[in-house]
Amino acid sequence: MTTHKTFPKAVIIGAGIGGLSAAIRLAQQKWQVTIIEQLERPGGKMGQVQSDGYRWDIGPSVITMRHVFERLFHEAGRRLEDYLDLVPLNPITRYFWRDGLTLDATADREAMCTQIAQFSPRDVDAYIRFMAYVRRLYEVIGDPFLYRQRPGLRDLLRLPLTDVFKIDALRSMHTAIRAHFHDPHLVQLFDRFATYNGSSPYLAPATLNVIAYVEMALGAWYPRGGVYQLALALERLALELGVEIRYNCAAQRILLNSNRADAVLLHDGHTLPAKAIICNADVTHARKTLFPSSFSDQHQHQTLAPSCSGLALLVKVPATQPQLAHHNIFFGDPADYGREFDDIFHRHLPPNDPTLYVCITSKTDPDHAPIGCENWFVLANMPYLGPNFDWQTQGAAYIEKFKIENLKLKMHHPQFSILNSQFSIFKTMTPQWLQNTYGGNCGAIYGFSSNSRTAAFMRPSNRIRGLHGVYFAGGSAHPGGGVPLVALSGIAAAECAASV
Repeated sequence: MTTHKTFPKAVIIGAGIGGLSAAIRLAQQKWQVTIIEQLERPGGKMGQVQSDGYRWDIGPSVITMRHVFERLFHEAGRRLEDYLDLVPLNPITRYFWRDGLTLDATADREAMCTQIAQFSPRDVDAYIRFMAYVRRLYEVIGDPFLYRQRPGLRDLLRLPLTDVFKIDALRSMHTAIRAHFHDPHLVQLFDRFATYNGSSPYLAPATLNVIAYVEMALGAWYPRGGVYQLALALERLALELGVEIRYNCAAQRILLNSNRADAVLLHDGHTLPAKAIICNADVTHARKTLFPSSFSDQHQHQTLAPSCSGLALLVKVPATQPQLAHHNIFFGDPADYGREFDDIFHRHLPPNDPTLYVCITSKTDPDHAPIGCENWFVLANMPYLGPNFDWQTQGAAYIEKFKIENLKLKMHHPQFSILNSQFSIFKTMTPQWLQNTYGGNCGAIYGFSSNSRTAAFMRPSNRIRGLHGVYFAGGSAHPGGGVPLVALSGIAAAECAASV
């Protein structure tokens, strides 16, 4: 008599990078996996839109920690390069200051030292020391903080005492950076890495200076065709492994039986039973909408503030600008940099003079814009939604001011000039739009900020204490925001589920 082995079932809510990574990890362990996604596509905040020959990535715009994805594909018996053509970026980012200084950030140490020597010779050695410092950070925190479930006090106590001090959690990022560099341009450049997870360099622990190592030493890549190709590659691998993906399919409720979650109720009334439920939605939003009102889980993450949000413009530019690179940052005066973060995190108001990030994928993929044109994705950091500013009633006036004062990029660099009449705005995405579209937490892009010395220990865990069968993945869960960390979050959630 033939017996058929029954494999455990998992339901994953959300086909973002965390959900897809979790599905791949479980499917390779022979789980029956179903992903439900309320959008009509994979990727979550990672998306792509097109209009009149222009194409823009929306959401993430660069890939770091390539090894995370190489390992995910390798353990599934595949090669990443068969699914994705990752192009190394050089320069990684071109930085512009209003006083005329330009710097091309690169993973080439000699090239960086040569550039720094031209405007601040004494900071060449400082740069070498700083990169050694952030490398030590990466070596110490990588395993306990990034590549496993959320660390606790016991994990910290297991570290050698010398490593505990190397974590450098008692200083702010800005304090540590200023202790290394003399030139304010370099301080501002490295302070900027705090925004990679939606935080302030004046509040976040110096531990987060590890982000500089991840990009400036390990390198950054752009997937040919757009960053959205990563979502499509993960979707393809998941389908090959037998994962079922249901688009335009929303979860209504996670059903609990005593202290165990055992099914997901869909909006159409159907129920999907499961041994494990992995929630790739924002943790705060999920707790408010997917769990019974009687469910109360006293988590430390309730004391964490949301990360910053953003204002993004998709711009059609009927001209080419050879001064610009694939990634560009336009800074204001370094002496006024703190005011931007005070506006965002203390006054909770859109900054008067925000730093601008301009991504132009047509620099690498010429077919992302008509011949002789460029596609600009323009982003400025904004406060999360709150009572101090209403985007529905005050947003239009701010956006108009933003277009007039901040898209005149000649104000940011004397070598650059473009008239407002030369470009058109295809789409504007505000914090309110982000909230309405993705159902996040107050329009926050990265879940929770790291504006606390203990943020690494307070971020929501991949499992819920006292409740079995449900796990969290995504930027609002451990280890945090950013494409590779979200993938690691999905992998950690899958491993939590498989270990039970």
